[in-house]
Amino acid sequence: MFPNSQPRSTIDLTKAGRGQVARNNVLRNTYWLLALSMIPTVLGAFVGVSLQLGGLGLIMFMVVAFGFMFAIQKFKDSAIGVALLLGFTFFMGLMLAPLLTHTLGYSNGGTLIMTAFGGTACVFAVMASIATTTKRDFSGMGSWLFAGVIVILLAAVANIFLQMSVLSIVISMLAIGIFSAFILYDVQRIVNGGETNYISATLSIYLDVYNIFTSLLHLLGIAGGDRD
Repeated sequence: MFPNSQPRSTIDLTKAGRGQVARNNVLRNTYWLLALSMIPTVLGAFVGVSLQLGGLGLIMFMVVAFGFMFAIQKFKDSAIGVALLLGFTFFMGLMLAPLLTHTLGYSNGGTLIMTAFGGTACVFAVMASIATTTKRDFSGMGSWLFAGVIVILLAAVANIFLQMSVLSIVISMLAIGIFSAFILYDVQRIVNGGETNYISATLSIYLDVYNIFTSLLHLLGIAGGDRD
C-alpha cells in the first residue's frame, strides 16, 4: 500500500470547501429563481384582476395546488421542474385576484398593496439574513411549524362557516409569524446542506413569502382600508 500524499486534515478541508461552494450555489440559484417566480405571479394577478376572476372553491384550489407541487417535486431535477414551478406561480397569481380586487376597492388600495409588498420584502430580507449568519440551529422548529400550519388551515376552514372577523385577524397574524419562521427554517436548511435542490427550495420559500404577503395585505385592509 502507498501512503496518501495529502494529510487527512487537508482532504477534509477540501471536501468542506467544496460542500460550502455547493451550498452557496444552491442558495444563489434559489434566490434567482425566487425572483424570477415573481414575474408570472404578477402577470397572473394582473390577468385575474383584469378578468375579474373569482376564487376557486377550497377543494378545487387544493387539488390544483397540490397537483402542481407534486409534479414540481417529481421533476425537480430537470428543466421541466422550473417550467412547472413558474406555471404554479402564475396560478397562485391568479388566486390573488379576489383579494387584490377587494383591496383595490379602497381608495388607498394601491398603497396598501405596495405596503404589503414592501413589508413582505423586509420580512424576507431580515429572516434570510438571520438564517445565513446566525450559529443557532433552527432545524428543530420543523415539526412545530408544520403543526402550526395545520392549526391555521383548520381555523381557516372553520371560519368559512363562522365568518368571524376576529378569528380572521388572528389567523392572519399567526400566518405571518409562522411563515416568517418558516423562512428561517427553509433558508437555513440550504445553508446547512439539508436542502440540495434549488427548485424544491424555491417552492418552499415562495409559499412562505406568498402566505406572508396575503396575510399582511388582509390585515392592512382591515386596519387601514379607506372607502372614501
